[in-house]
Parts: sequence; C-alpha cells; structure tokens
Amino acid sequence: DYEQTEQFWVIGAQLKLRDQLLRKQNFKVAKNVIIFLGDGMSIPTLAAARIYLGQQQGHTGEESKLFFEDFPYVGLSKTYCLDKQVADSACSATAYLSGIKANYGTIGVTGAVDYNNCDAAANPDYHIPSIMDWAQKEGKSTGIVTTTRITHASPCGAYGHVGSREWECDTDILHQNGNPNVCQDIASQLVHNSPGNKFKVILGGGRKKFLPKSERNDHGERSDGVNLIKEWIESKNGNGKYVFDKKGLRDLDLNKTEYLLGLFESDHMKYNLDADHEHQPSLMDLTYVAIKMLEKEEKGFVLFVEGGRIDHAHHETKARKALDETVQFSEAIRLATKLTNKQETLIVVTSDHAHTMSLSGYSNRGSDILGLNTKTSDVDQMPYTTLSYANGPGYQETINSKRPNLTNENFSDKNYQYPKIFPMKFETHGGDDVAVFAYGPWSHLFTGVYEQNVIPHLIGYAACLGEGLKACDNV
Repeated sequence: DYEQTEQFWVIGAQLKLRDQLLRKQNFKVAKNVIIFLGDGMSIPTLAAARIYLGQQQGHTGEESKLFFEDFPYVGLSKTYCLDKQVADSACSATAYLSGIKANYGTIGVTGAVDYNNCDAAANPDYHIPSIMDWAQKEGKSTGIVTTTRITHASPCGAYGHVGSREWECDTDILHQNGNPNVCQDIASQLVHNSPGNKFKVILGGGRKKFLPKSERNDHGERSDGVNLIKEWIESKNGNGKYVFDKKGLRDLDLNKTEYLLGLFESDHMKYNLDADHEHQPSLMDLTYVAIKMLEKEEKGFVLFVEGGRIDHAHHETKARKALDETVQFSEAIRLATKLTNKQETLIVVTSDHAHTMSLSGYSNRGSDILGLNTKTSDVDQMPYTTLSYANGPGYQETINSKRPNLTNENFSDKNYQYPKIFPMKFETHGGDDVAVFAYGPWSHLFTGVYEQNVIPHLIGYAACLGEGLKACDNV
C-alpha cells in the first residue's frame, strides 16, 4: 500500500508547501462578489460530507475534499447572537450580510430591537442596510438564491428588517399577535421595498407566503388577499419573468430577461434526495442562471447563494440528507468558479452556525461514515454509530437501562434519524465557530478568527462597497 511508505506523505506535504509558497495575493478591486452560505454547515459536517463524497466515488473517503476546501484562504467565524450563546439563522444573517450583531430571531435591525417587538422593528432608525444596499448604491446588479423559502431567515438577511424571522407573511404576524399594518411582512418587503424590489434575480421556494388563502392549490397563506407574485410582475413593467419549474427556467432567454422571479415550491424546495429532478431545478441550475443573469451588468454584481437544507436535515437528525445537501452545495460552488474570473470575482463560502452532530469513535479507515462504528462500546459492548447528535427528534428510550441495539438498523434509509443523547422536537444548533473559505481579490483578508459581523466589512473593502475602508481608497 503506497500510503504506508514515507515518500507518499513527504511528497504530498512538499507539494502542498510548494503551492503555499507560489500563492500570490490578489490586490485588485473585486468587480463581483458571490457569498455562498451553507446553512448549519458545521466543521464536523464538512469532515463527514467529504468522507461521504469520497465513498460515493468509491474511495475510502477521509482523504477526499469538498471543492471549496481547496480555496487558498480560510478563517473561523464566531457566531453567537447579541443575546444568545448559540446563534439562529436570523441574528447570524444580520451579522454576515449587514455587519452588526443583533438579537436572536431578529433580522436587519440593531440590538435595540428585541425579538417579536413590532413597534421597535417598524422604526426605520433601527434598520441596518445590507451588503445588497451597498452594492446597489454602486450600480451593481444583485440577486439571491436559496433552496429554502425565499422569505426564510438567511435570504431575508439580504433585504428584510423584522423583529421576528417568523413574519414571512401577514398571517404569520397575526399568529404572533402583531399588527401587519405596523410590521410589514417579509414577502411584502421583498416585493415592494428596497433593496429587494431591485434584485435582478430571486430564486428559491416559498410561493405560499406570496399568495392569498384563496390559492388553495398552492396552499396560499396570506390573509390580506394580495397576490404578491402578480404585484411583482406588474411592478416590473413588462421586464420581469416569473417561473415555477425547471422547464420554465430552461426555456428563458436570459439575454432578454431583465428581472427574474422563480419560486419552485409552495414551501421549501425538496431535498436533493427527494426531488423530482425533471420538475425541480438543482442548486447548480439556480446558481448558473443567477450568474448568467447578473454578469450582464458592466459594473459587476453581488450574489447570495444559500444551501439552506443542510440545516433542516440536521434539525431532523437525518445525517444522510445533511451530507448530501452539503455535496450539492459544493458542486454549485465548483460551477460558480467555472463561470467567473478569479482575478475579478471574490467568492466567500461560510456557514451561519454549527449543529450538534459529531463524528466520533475510532472506526477503521474507509468505514461507512453513515454506518456503525467498527468498535463497540467498552462499557455496554453494544454497537454505536460514527455520527450522532447531542439532541433531537426520534429519540429511542432505554429498555431496562440499556440503550437500543443498533445492529439491525437500516442506515441506507435516507430518512434514518441518528442517535442522540436527549429528546427535542427539533435538534438544536451548535455554538462552535464555523469556517470561512475565500477565493479571489483580497481573499487573504479572510484568515484568522473573527466575529461573524466582520465578514461583510471585509467584502466591502475588497469590492469598494459600504461606508467603511475600501481597497479603491488606496488605488
């Protein structure tokens, strides 16, 4: 076995050293920026997903890499909220898209707004502009892509200002005893307010938040009777196209499309492992269309792309789906690097928060990452899985103080729920730092350990956006 030789490891290390020595920093102003957000993509998720990918390709897996793990510069981001030790996707979206830390559950507002405070959230003095506002001010085209509802917490961070991430439509506000006439819902903000109403491309799920209850086929949820999809189309004066499936997306003439709204599911888009691929576009498809739409702008673009269902699979403790969504996310990033020029496009890949999944034990090299460990417990002599969660749904009770025997479990079931220590309705987030990978102009700025809210300031410097220091100040 060549891995057992000294030369194998020495040559590999020396090649890596040479790569590092030949690396040249890029001091050009970034014309384009793509922010890739793997929701809930913790560091253990990266490790498990690279093994999953390698094993899918017939390798042992541990030595494999997700595409973006080869990006030249890596840092760590501290994710806590202003008021919570462990972040949610709302306060974190405010940090990495608007550059400040905020309270749990709030988006696009300062820490003066507490969760679910309608009056405070409606006060424009507390609204914080996002990187999309900064980009539009400089004449760049902007867009958002996600596999979740387009009104979900992460994409909302690009355009919304709310006291609760739950306020996706007016009915949601009423459910939380708020007044939709005071607190504008997220879907309405996307269609009617800046910067959302200037996005050239909006692709994701969540039609039901835009449609009235009378639209029963789409499970419309709006109580105000408004069809926001129609309002979006009308607001574009004939220059906007709306699509709802893969065929509609494929049939578009992107050169003749100025504004594009694509909502491909009533709720979240389906997991890759569950999707009808004839009907539902992949994250790669959406990324391709978004870049092709935005690259027409001579001044460049800023694009936000979320692999949002990594997080949902973890909440359900369905590790196979979480790892598969991570691989899909990685492939969308690979495509983005092929469609753009690394001399002028800054690509930043990160996560909003961690999860409680761990990768543990001393399993033999090449063991199925989604299966049983090759060891058994040295206390109860029972088998255990390599992947497990601190908490979550599908908890199996002990029987006579013995934990369940996992020998005959079906780990190939995509919906298998991995073991956990204690029950929760949904598995919680984790408070660990998350990785930041960067490639392109000024990507060397992204090394080190820093607060999550530093990220848009680094991007702003590289692309000459916002009110802070800018690379173009030094030209």
